[in-house]
Amino acid sequence: MIYAHFTKQNNQMKKFTLSGHAESGPDGHDLVCAATSALAIGTTNNLQRIASIEPKVEANEDEGGFLEVILPEVLNKKQQEKAEILLQSLYLSLLDIQKAYGEFLSVSEQTID
Repeated sequence: MIYAHFTKQNNQMKKFTLSGHAESGPDGHDLVCAATSALAIGTTNNLQRIASIEPKVEANEDEGGFLEVILPEVLNKKQQEKAEILLQSLYLSLLDIQKAYGEFLSVSEQTID
């Protein structure tokens, strides 16, 4: 199971974490893993390319199964708006995958003060 967890603060996305393995098919044919990974990596890259943000990124390079992306504390208004669109898009896309493949992907959201 892949667990996707999003953290919001002040009504804005601040970080997301992916952990686990979908195991919805054999290696190289795991569609849930491929879709989730493509969306998460694309979003992370686009935070840099579109929003000019350098997020803090932690990943398990050896075994996979873990990615954490944290936005910087200070963003200008334009960066924050773009980041919010990108992270909301990722969140909603993963919810769509969860609807179809809920036994392989769990999406959650937490709001902190």
